[in-house]
Amino acid sequence: MSPPQAFAGPTPASAARRATTSEPAAAQAPATGPVSDAEGHGSLAAAAFGASGVPDYARDAVEDDADIFITSQSEASATFKLSPAFVRSYAEKRPPFGFNGLGELVYMRSYSRHKADGSKERWFETVERVVNGTYNMQKRWIEQHQLGWNPWRAQRSAQEMFDRIYSMKFLPPGRGLWAMGSPITEEKMLYAALNNCAFVSTAGMKQDPSRPFCFLMDASMLGVGVGFDTRGGEGTDTATVRGISAKTPPKPFVVQDTREGWVSSVKALLDAHFHGRAAPAFDYSGIRPAGSLIRGFGGVSSGPDALAKLHSDIDGTLAGLAGKPVTPRAITDIMNLIGLCVVSGNVRRTAEIALGQHDDEEFLDLKDFSKHPERAHFGWTSNNSIYAKLGMDYGPVCDRVVRNGEPGFAWLDNMQQYGRMGDPANNKDSRAMGGNPCLEQTLESYELCCLVETFPDNHESLEDFKRTLKFAYLYAKTVTLGRTHWPLTNRVLLRNRRIGCSMSGIAQFVAKRGLEELRQWCDHGYQAIQDYDRKYSDWLAIPRSIKTTSVKPSGTVSLLAGATPGMHYPESRFYRRRVRVPEGSPLLEPLRKAGYHVEPAVSEPGTFVVSFPVDVGEGVKTLDQLSMWEQLSLAAFMQRHWADNQVSCTVTFDPAAEAGQLPAALSYFQYQLKGVSFLPRATDEYPQMPYEACTEADYAGMVEALKPVDFSALAEADPASPHAKAVARAAAEAAASAAAATAAGARRRTAEEIASASWNEDEGEDFPDKFCDSDVCAVPPPSERA
Repeated sequence: MSPPQAFAGPTPASAARRATTSEPAAAQAPATGPVSDAEGHGSLAAAAFGASGVPDYARDAVEDDADIFITSQSEASATFKLSPAFVRSYAEKRPPFGFNGLGELVYMRSYSRHKADGSKERWFETVERVVNGTYNMQKRWIEQHQLGWNPWRAQRSAQEMFDRIYSMKFLPPGRGLWAMGSPITEEKMLYAALNNCAFVSTAGMKQDPSRPFCFLMDASMLGVGVGFDTRGGEGTDTATVRGISAKTPPKPFVVQDTREGWVSSVKALLDAHFHGRAAPAFDYSGIRPAGSLIRGFGGVSSGPDALAKLHSDIDGTLAGLAGKPVTPRAITDIMNLIGLCVVSGNVRRTAEIALGQHDDEEFLDLKDFSKHPERAHFGWTSNNSIYAKLGMDYGPVCDRVVRNGEPGFAWLDNMQQYGRMGDPANNKDSRAMGGNPCLEQTLESYELCCLVETFPDNHESLEDFKRTLKFAYLYAKTVTLGRTHWPLTNRVLLRNRRIGCSMSGIAQFVAKRGLEELRQWCDHGYQAIQDYDRKYSDWLAIPRSIKTTSVKPSGTVSLLAGATPGMHYPESRFYRRRVRVPEGSPLLEPLRKAGYHVEPAVSEPGTFVVSFPVDVGEGVKTLDQLSMWEQLSLAAFMQRHWADNQVSCTVTFDPAAEAGQLPAALSYFQYQLKGVSFLPRATDEYPQMPYEACTEADYAGMVEALKPVDFSALAEADPASPHAKAVARAAAEAAASAAAATAAGARRRTAEEIASASWNEDEGEDFPDKFCDSDVCAVPPPSERA
C-alpha cells in the first residue's frame, strides 16, 4: 500500500460506510475549530469540508483505510496519535543517517529509547513519539483554553512534520529526541527537560542567597545547561555570609533520594551559612548505593559520596567568608562545585558558563590553574567569559586567551539592544542579563530556551526550506506551552516565548551554493519565521516570541544528519571520527560485523573505541585553509542576516601567526557580534584522538571494507531486559491490586499504565548527552577529553 499523500479525513467510501452505522452525525465530521492560516491545523473545519462532508484536502487520501480515520467524537478528543497506516509506511525505509554509520550509532546510543517489551526504538518510532508528543502539547493547550481543536488539520500537519524530521530536513534538539512524548513529558510533565539551556543571575541574591545556586543545581540535574553571573558578589549590595551558628546544635536532615531531595539539602546548607542558622546534620542513609539505577533520565548512581563531597566543599568555601560579603570567586566556586557533583552523580556531563566583569582580575584568572591549582579538579565545569564593553582595551584579556583559550566575550549591550545586527536597534531584550553556556541565546534571569536545528543543505529549494522552517518553528513554539516547576521561570517564559531556530551544515551549503544564496535563504527564511510566528501565536492565543533564530554550535544532532556543526568548519575533509562505547554494549557486535574498526580504549578500561570514516563533502573549506578573520566574518554574516538571538562561534586561531591580531579583531567585530570565544589551534597528537585527519585513499579503503550496519536485533523484544522485567512486575502488581482497587471504587490501572509509571521511576537507560547536545559547550571532565 502506498503511503497517504497528506492525511486529513475520511475518503468518500469510508464516509458512506459510516453513514450506515449508528454513530452520531456530529462524530462523522467535526464542525468547529480555531481560525488560523490555511496551512495549519487550526482553521475552521467547516471551511475545509465540501458538500460530501469530506475535507477538500482529504480527497486524494488512500481509499478506504479505516485505520487512519477518526471514527467517533470520543476518538477525536482522545490523545493525539499519528495515523498508524501513515507511520507503517516508513517502517521498511532506510533512514538517511549521515557519515557512513556514525549518525546511526549516535542515534542508537543516545536517542533510541527502550520500549515496554525491552526492544529499542527504530528511527521512525522515535520520530512518531516526538511528533505525537508535540501535537499532544498543542492539543492540551487548545482544549484547556477552549480554543477549538481541529483533528483533521492536526493529522495532516503532524504527518508533514514527521516526514521532515524523518528525512532530517530539521531535527529537534537531542533533549527533544530523547524526552518528547516519553513518560518524562506525558506523565511527569517535566517540560523543563525539553529545553536546552538557561541563565540565572546572582544579582539581588541578598534577598534569597540560596535561590540561584539551587536553580542551577535543579536545572542541571534535569539536563539543562545553565549560565550564571557573578553580580551577587559585586558592588555594595551583596549578600553577607553570616556563618554557621555556633550556639545552636546541628539540626538533623534526612536527604531524600530524589532530585528535589539533593537540591533541598544544598539549600539547607547554604541558608545555614548565609543566615547564621544551625548546621544541618545530614543523614545519607536513604540514598541508593553506588551502582543502582538512576530514575528518570537513566544512568547508574554513584551513591551519596558526590553529594557529601559537595556539602563538604561548600562548607570549606563559605567558612572563610563568615562575617564578610560573598565574592565573585565564591559564587563561581560553588556553581562549579555543584556542576562537579552533578557529573559525579552520573548525569555525566555539565554545561555552565560563568560571566564576570572584564576588569575583575581574580575572575579572569580563575581558569589559570597554575595560579589556582586548588580549582583544577572542579574549575573545568564552566566556560568562563566576560561582559565585554564596547571600546574596551582587549589586549590584557587576549593575553589570557592565548594561554588558556579563555575567557570568551559577551557584549551585553548588543544582546539587549539588537535582534539581527543588520536591523535597527529595537531594545527588545532590555531585561536580558546574560546567555546560555554556548552563547547562542540571549536570556533573562531564570529564563530557559528551546533550540531546534535545520539543515539547509538537505533542501533543493528555498521554498522547500521555508516549508521546513514552519515545522521547526512549530516544534520550538510548542515547547513554550509547557510550564515548569519554577514560578520565576514561568513568568519569563510565558511573557517572552523565546525560541531558537538554528542552522547546521552552513560550511557545506556555502561550498555548494555560495555566500549570496546563503544570504537569500537567511533573509527570506527569517521573514518566513516571523510570518509563522504571527499566525501561530494568534492561533495559540499567546504572545509572539521575543526572538526566534540562532546558530547553535551543535554536535551529536548534526552527526545524525551528516552535517557540519553550526557555522563551524571541519579540521579536514576526510577524517576518522572515533566514538567511545562501553564494553558489553549491544551496539558493538553489529559494528564489528559491519566492518568498523573496534579496539579497546588505551586510557579507559571497560571501554571500546569505534572508528568511522567521514567525508564532509567536496569543496568544503577546512580550518587550516581559514584565517581567524574569515571565521569571524562568517559569524558576523549569520548575526546580521539570520540570528536575532545569537551566533555561537568558537574561532580557531594560529597562536604563532594570529595571536597578536586578537585585540584588533575584537575591536572591529565588537560592533557586529554578541558573543565569541577563541581556541588556539592544537597540533598535539595522541592515541585515539576523537578527530584524526586521513587521506582520501585511506578514507576510500575504510569505506570499501564496510557493510551496512544492522541494528535490527536491538529492535526485537527482549524479555530479559530490565524494561521488559519492569513490565512483567507491573502486570503482576496490576493483577494483585485489582480487587483492592475495585473495592475502593477506584478506576483500575492497566498493567501498561503501571509498567510505564514503574519504568519511569527506575529507568535503566543512559542518555549520554544530557545537557547541550554539543561538542562545544558541554564541558566533559578531564578524563573524557582524550
